[in-house]
Amino acid sequence: MGFLGASCTFTRFRIIDPVPADLWPNIPDKLKQFCFKDIDAIPEERSWGWTCFDDMLDTAWRSAPPEKGACLAFAFRLDTRRIPPGVLKKHVLLALREEENRNREQGKKFIMRARKIELRDQVRQQLMQRVLPIPATFEVIWATDSGRVYLASNTTKLIDLFLEHFTLSFNVHLEALTPYCLAAAMLDETAMRRADNLEPTKFA
Repeated sequence: MGFLGASCTFTRFRIIDPVPADLWPNIPDKLKQFCFKDIDAIPEERSWGWTCFDDMLDTAWRSAPPEKGACLAFAFRLDTRRIPPGVLKKHVLLALREEENRNREQGKKFIMRARKIELRDQVRQQLMQRVLPIPATFEVIWATDSGRVYLASNTTKLIDLFLEHFTLSFNVHLEALTPYCLAAAMLDETAMRRADNLEPTKFA
């Protein structure tokens, strides 16, 4: 569920770099520059980028601007093609059978390992063209007054991809606000040294 749902799972971040003053007016252009690129017509496995908070198909922000009061609201869209393992296995076996038949006609006894790898890659590319990508969007709220960024996900791989794309787009780095980071922001050095020396308690 996203931020507009009855409940939401999200990850908090803070910006750890000074934000250049000229970045704020250029953010709409940056969003369009690094927006999501559709892969329905090309056999790519994944595609990701920014899209409108209100409409996952709007990568030009015609339906609604990203500015929402003191916040910026947009979405991180990730489309992924997934070939079921059983489907891939079946079609690879069919391709190997055809290759074996051709080899017998030419007097060859077996298929070289390199050729098997090549056939598997060819089958995978062919199937990629027939499988539609599965779209997913993850809402993003950027509170410009506090320097906090909220992503509607707590999946590690998705977060890593989001952080990489955020830095590429805006040239500023984010740090996840884990309990340890929050403690470091509130405690002095003496208290943090004590916290670093704490040992976990076993309740089982």
